[in-house]
Amino acid sequence: MAIDVYINFNGNCREAVEFYAQVFSTEAPRIMAFGEAPPNPEFPLLEEAKNLVMHTELHICGGRVMFSDVFPGMEFNQGNNITLVVISKDRDEITSIFNQLKEGGEVKMDLQETFWSKCYGMVTDKFGIGWQLSLEG
Repeated sequence: MAIDVYINFNGNCREAVEFYAQVFSTEAPRIMAFGEAPPNPEFPLLEEAKNLVMHTELHICGGRVMFSDVFPGMEFNQGNNITLVVISKDRDEITSIFNQLKEGGEVKMDLQETFWSKCYGMVTDKFGIGWQLSLEG
């Protein structure tokens, strides 16, 4: 299990991650745009979202830092745009941590299967810290 950092941007993620890659002399980032995700008829993709960054990551100083743009219409607060990410191969561990973090907090996305994880969820704990939990593999 590891704890990683996830940083959201308001439309300038691509520029930021390319800057950080240069600063920290990392490999060029592989960037997935929202337009590359499998289509969902229940949530049609807005034209202005297609080229925004859905996910990318850099390995900086031995740690993983992940990045994305916020989806158009979602709230963005500079300074509160960083969440901690727990990635584990143990579903029970993910479920236990999620259930404890949600006590007194706010579930942003209940644990569920996504196209990138069999078990993924987002929660803000009672102290206002944002967490993402994801089953690896």
